[in-house]
Amino acid sequence: MPRKKQPVLAEAGATGLNVSRDGRVLEEWLPQLSGSKAVQVYREMADNDASISAAVYMLEMLVRQVDWSIGSSEPTESAEFAAEFVESCRSDMAGTWADFVSEVMTMTVFGWSFFEINYKYRRGNTENRYFESKHDDGMIGWRSLAIRGQDSLDRWDLDEDGTILGMWQRPAPSYLLRYIPIEKALLFRTRTHKNNPEGRSLLRGAYKSYYYLKRIQSIEAIGVERDLAGLPIMQVPPEIMHPNASAAQKSIRTNMENMVQKIKRDAYEGVVLPAEIGMDGQPSGYKLALLSSGGRRPIDVDAIIKRYESRIMMSFLSEMLLLGQDSVGSWALADSKTNILAMSIGAMLDSVVDVINRDAIPKLCMYNGIEEKDWPKLKHGDMETPDLAQLGAFIAQATSAGVLVPDEALEEHVREVAGLPTKDANAPSVLDTAEEFPGFTMPGDFGAEN
Repeated sequence: MPRKKQPVLAEAGATGLNVSRDGRVLEEWLPQLSGSKAVQVYREMADNDASISAAVYMLEMLVRQVDWSIGSSEPTESAEFAAEFVESCRSDMAGTWADFVSEVMTMTVFGWSFFEINYKYRRGNTENRYFESKHDDGMIGWRSLAIRGQDSLDRWDLDEDGTILGMWQRPAPSYLLRYIPIEKALLFRTRTHKNNPEGRSLLRGAYKSYYYLKRIQSIEAIGVERDLAGLPIMQVPPEIMHPNASAAQKSIRTNMENMVQKIKRDAYEGVVLPAEIGMDGQPSGYKLALLSSGGRRPIDVDAIIKRYESRIMMSFLSEMLLLGQDSVGSWALADSKTNILAMSIGAMLDSVVDVINRDAIPKLCMYNGIEEKDWPKLKHGDMETPDLAQLGAFIAQATSAGVLVPDEALEEHVREVAGLPTKDANAPSVLDTAEEFPGFTMPGDFGAEN
């Protein structure tokens, strides 16, 4: 078949995303994790499993402590004004920025999170939510960056080449069909493979372990209850157990079996046996007793449960939460795992920043007539606070070797990292101290006479 020439601007291929004609993504090969079922399963995992719940909470708290700021693109008056304006919009929404970031991080559980950008005219203190603002400059600001719940998704709006055009949803309590175009939305995903709008949940790799763990824990609970309570034993006259028993005797036997089975120990069970023969040669009649367990079971269920819990935590890079539970694991191991977790969360925050800087800030600036050259950028701070002892040792060694020279910028950075108050503008600088006091020598002999 001859090859056809394509126009330069035409797309010849597509992403290959497996999606139905009505906009439902079909990438998942497990039926129980496809479509709306996946949201239900992942929510159950995050809510019902103690380890997963702790890991999700830990991620949320780590992200909440991160500092965020809006930086100007150029050191010009117009760029500084644009940065201050966007920063004022960030702190002038209906909800806090920390709450917004917390909602964004639900993508770790579900694979994606979707937000609608709502705007307002900033007209000061009014009773109209479309105008209510801390500012009265008449500019257009963010009213809210509102979550559109993963469980409200009906289908996606995708074009032929896989470009995401919007989201159809049926939100509670009305469950009316609504459409949110992508131009008015922010879509955050853990992965963007094939431009899949649903990303990939961090719990996907833990599903198999959770599936078996849930059932083993249930069986363990039933086994413990049985071992503690004992097995119900009902002894009955031998004649009602005979194959040739009368209808009345068979009815009595059935009633006895039903009774003993309904002695509930998390699962119905019981045994009906012929009565014992006494010393006089006569059966003892009806007798109800409990048969206790003869000893420990040969399978170490606790080790199996811990193995599955460890694998679940590995999928969340949160295995350090299990260190020390068995009196094993070192601080060095915990520190290395924490560093990996911090780097992973930092990468996710980088993706959040990219979406905000690509889809939210440019639209806000355009609506307010701000030129593109002045558009500011969102930045996030470090995930972890540096070890002050290690930082101090590094600075001392670097200054002693003459590689690093203490100056105002270094002092400001150290004060910020250590949580110390900012320096008084009237206080002498490090260099001024060296000049004022001849006996004072800077590290590395900086400032000393040769």
